Amino acid sequence: MSDPRTTSADATGADSPAAVEGAARSADRLRVLVVDDHDVVHWGFRLMLSQQPWVQRCISARTGDEAVALASRYRPHVALVDLFIGEESGAEVCERLRSAEPGTRVLLFSGAGEISAQAARAAGASGFAYKDWPARRIAAAVRLVGLGGTVFDQPAGGRTGALGLSERERAVLELIASGATNPEIGEALHISRHTVKEHSSSLYRKLGVRNRTEAVQRAQRLGLLP
Repeated sequence: MSDPRTTSADATGADSPAAVEGAARSADRLRVLVVDDHDVVHWGFRLMLSQQPWVQRCISARTGDEAVALASRYRPHVALVDLFIGEESGAEVCERLRSAEPGTRVLLFSGAGEISAQAARAAGASGFAYKDWPARRIAAAVRLVGLGGTVFDQPAGGRTGALGLSERERAVLELIASGATNPEIGEALHISRHTVKEHSSSLYRKLGVRNRTEAVQRAQRLGLLP
């Protein structure tokens, strides 16, 4: 028999929209939405959260559109949203969720990337968590945000900054954003054009983008650039 507290994205669900609307937020029972496009993470977090005694229902989505549709129907108290969902930005999905369902609070999370507290708050998020945190800590963060709190911890000492960017990659990113060409970047940083290309390729890979324009746009969304 399936757990009545878990609902897949394609399930009809036992709760009517009216019943869901009327359910009150309490310390004992919260509705949680997990938004992640990786199967292992998607199902792992959903299973972990559905087993928490304070979770009334755990639903899940793999895309921003699916997340917004489920949020409108089930009105989750809190959504755990991956920072990168395919080609989508978790910050953008957060904004869409908050617009569609203002009562849903959002906890962004990621395995490698980071977002500044300022950028996360600007997107409407109430916190940021890392996928490599212990399950108990992640569950506690989800519950805290669902109950109205915030979670904005400083990066752990072993992390090397947002997305693991090196100081040189950050410098290249800033120069790219200023409109500098590769030769100009090389001259400014006293490195060869080949080295500039290597740093740029590494930067694109870490940001999950394909070119300069996308790199600047994503860096701005993540709070890496003003």
